[in-house]
Amino acid sequence: MEKAGHETAPSKQATASQTLVRGLDIIEAVSKDGAHDIGAIAERTGMTYSTAHRLISVLMQRRYLKRVPGKGYRLGSKLLALGFQAYSQVELTAVARPFLERLAQKTSDTIHLACEEMGAVFYLDKIASRRPVEISSRIGGIKPLLSTGVGKALLLDGSIESWAALYDADAQRLGLTGPREQWIAMMRDYARKGHTYDLGEDEQSIRCVAAPIRDASHAIVAAISVSSTTDYMPPSRMHDLAPVVMEAARQISAELGG
Repeated sequence: MEKAGHETAPSKQATASQTLVRGLDIIEAVSKDGAHDIGAIAERTGMTYSTAHRLISVLMQRRYLKRVPGKGYRLGSKLLALGFQAYSQVELTAVARPFLERLAQKTSDTIHLACEEMGAVFYLDKIASRRPVEISSRIGGIKPLLSTGVGKALLLDGSIESWAALYDADAQRLGLTGPREQWIAMMRDYARKGHTYDLGEDEQSIRCVAAPIRDASHAIVAAISVSSTTDYMPPSRMHDLAPVVMEAARQISAELGG
């Protein structure tokens, strides 16, 4: 029998979900020509004044909303940044797609386009191999930066200190072996050459060659890779594919002004 005053796990989840939905309701209400005051937001969303006030305070702290003197509440800088990020990803995928298709036609292997999202690889596009090969990645999926070819390509502009911190944080969890200094030396070599490999760190039987994509500011914004199993990707072929992948990445970068 449950004790009075104690929420069960499902009820806590329901409360959290309701809070999230109400926060989104507020953002959507403000997005329609703004809102002069909390009372107007409460009326539009059907919330009590106190609930609207509490959620608006949090949204302002996180920069999802802002208050403009004389005008009231408007969408904040965080939403603007996320909007630009979402738009750039859509644009990037559209720009890159023809080059990915050519790379797939040339290699017959699995092709990936990915970017970094919250410290992880986020797959924006994938073209499946024409060989009898299955790779576990999927569009919209995430994987670790540390162990994937595209992840390492996204890290190529990092400092030795940032690489070391990432290795210390994630290597043991991912089951990577070998001293940190060895991994950093590998990353320095990749940075010098302009491409990276996945040598089975993510999936033991998978190998890939990856290269970074840069925007007009020369910053790395994404990466592409060619992936297959060890049967189709011996070291000699990986070596031969490196300039091919780098050239495709360079062409996509040029389309982005890089």
